[in-house]
Amino acid sequence: MAENGRTLAAKKRAVDASADAEQEPAAASRKRVALGDITNLSNPIVPATGGGGGGTTKKAQVRVVSESTTAASVPSAATEEGGGRKIDPPTCGAYVSDIFRYLRNMETEPKRRPLPDYIEKVQNDISPNMRGILVDWLVGVAEEYQLLSDTLYLCISYIDRFLSSNALSRKKLQLLSVSAMLISSKYEEITPPHVEDFCYMTDNSYTREEVVQMEVDILKALDFELGNPTIRTFLRRFSTVAQEGHKTTNLKLEFLGYYLAELTLLDYTCVKFLPSVVAASVTFLARYITRPKSHPWTSSLQRYSGYTVKDLKECVHIIHDLYLGRRGGSLQAVREKYKQHKFKRVAVTPSPPDIPASYFEDAND
Repeated sequence: MAENGRTLAAKKRAVDASADAEQEPAAASRKRVALGDITNLSNPIVPATGGGGGGTTKKAQVRVVSESTTAASVPSAATEEGGGRKIDPPTCGAYVSDIFRYLRNMETEPKRRPLPDYIEKVQNDISPNMRGILVDWLVGVAEEYQLLSDTLYLCISYIDRFLSSNALSRKKLQLLSVSAMLISSKYEEITPPHVEDFCYMTDNSYTREEVVQMEVDILKALDFELGNPTIRTFLRRFSTVAQEGHKTTNLKLEFLGYYLAELTLLDYTCVKFLPSVVAASVTFLARYITRPKSHPWTSSLQRYSGYTVKDLKECVHIIHDLYLGRRGGSLQAVREKYKQHKFKRVAVTPSPPDIPASYFEDAND
């Protein structure tokens, strides 16, 4: 028995040594950026101009089963960033409606919501443009470190919630962002990056102690309420319903939804919308872009989302402007990400410049 134990321990050391050897070259290629362009910005908002490291293991999940027999037969997202299988959180057809109502109630709780105008009311040294640059950088970090989309969405939610109650110097904005991503990585990832990785992300602009202390400050500010539904949470459900009638998963529609959803993270104006509203608006617009001559909003989508097209009109127009580059056109990380072939280059999919007014009238199948 002792000999077997020694053999196993020796094998484990050999595997660990091999893994370390493989990871060393990867570490050399990691991207690290100190966001000097945030700290050097002046407060006025810049108008829209138009137009790295160790990977983490993906989390295995179970696909949502919709109440709709038709919708339930449609596969949910077939792939996740990086090519791994992505299946939805555990639910069951018998109580999926109860789960959805629970999530809808949770997203409206004040303790889980940022102030819609926190930059104007709370912050003195941060502008919406700085926030946009920060989120754009975080999208690149999540892509480089192969983090789950849920990790990115939670990270940005934590940032907005923290800034809703704590005035912060622009010099500490990047520190806030990496500490928030550290927390969300611990919450979502099976193998999250280490604190040292997050220091490296900023070109060691901050020490390990500073990152950990900011982590403590964030947790206290959020009162340790870390689990809340995000845009991605609702988008999974709506994307499934949106594909009713399709015999196979429409990956282009799904990737386009992911792209539109990440664009909304860049825009401070979208903070005021509930995640479910953004997810429903993204679904509306993704269907419109792929089939502009068909009404994007079906009675099934209205029933399962709980929203009429009139509820979504303002949010849809903002997202459409983001897609066309009429807002946030200078921020390129999300756009470049979804120009990749693994996302079917949905970022270059053409869209009509305007949405017909008739599409914001009640839909009939």
